[in-house]
Amino acid sequence: MADFQQIRARAAKRKGGEEALASLLGPMPDNTAVAKVHDDRILSTMAERIFAAGFVWRVIEQKWPGFEEAFLGFEPKRLLFQPDDFWHELASDKRIVRNPQKIKSVRDNAAFVDRVSKEHGGFGKFLADWPADDQVGLTAYLGKHGSRLGGNTGQYFLRWLEWDTFIVSADMAAALRDAGLDIAESPTSKRDLDKIQAQINRWSAATGLPRRHISRILAMSIGENHSPETLREYMGEQA
Repeated sequence: MADFQQIRARAAKRKGGEEALASLLGPMPDNTAVAKVHDDRILSTMAERIFAAGFVWRVIEQKWPGFEEAFLGFEPKRLLFQPDDFWHELASDKRIVRNPQKIKSVRDNAAFVDRVSKEHGGFGKFLADWPADDQVGLTAYLGKHGSRLGGNTGQYFLRWLEWDTFIVSADMAAALRDAGLDIAESPTSKRDLDKIQAQINRWSAATGLPRRHISRILAMSIGENHSPETLREYMGEQA
């Protein structure tokens, strides 16, 4: 495997220097702080990432106040008390993106969040207690027990909550392959994801960097060289 400092130096050169690269890494994640996130914000974040998947993120962000109103502030217990008619009417509600399957996922995930919260004293506490070096296990759990939380959606959900998350984007995977990791071009198998987890863990232990920062550095070290301004505009502080 290539030395991570070489990868970081390449990313810094592409972005205009170490200072520019550092400005794109985002804040230090704090998994323990996720324990304080209320269940309604958990469900809201889940829904936002699900509706944003395959859509223009900025449009979803601009419409989000309407989503909050339509989905009753994403209070899981309140949503679970709503009759079928409430959910059917949302399919024609102009305040939101009217995707029946994604609307249904909010109902399903309200039950998921409520169940896990009861078992662990809060969904945020459940996430905070999950080992930071086993993101692959956590995203597999989300994908199995939640609705539409598989693949990158589950990763972005954790990232938006400030859980220390790496994102297996095309560029990130390409950088890992370039560094010598034997994974598929589009790594989705458990075997490949476990390899990625192990390598990210090794680099995190060696550098002291959070996995979020390692992920971003990898992605910025290869592929199309977007300017720092373009990256900030496209992804904001959640890139």
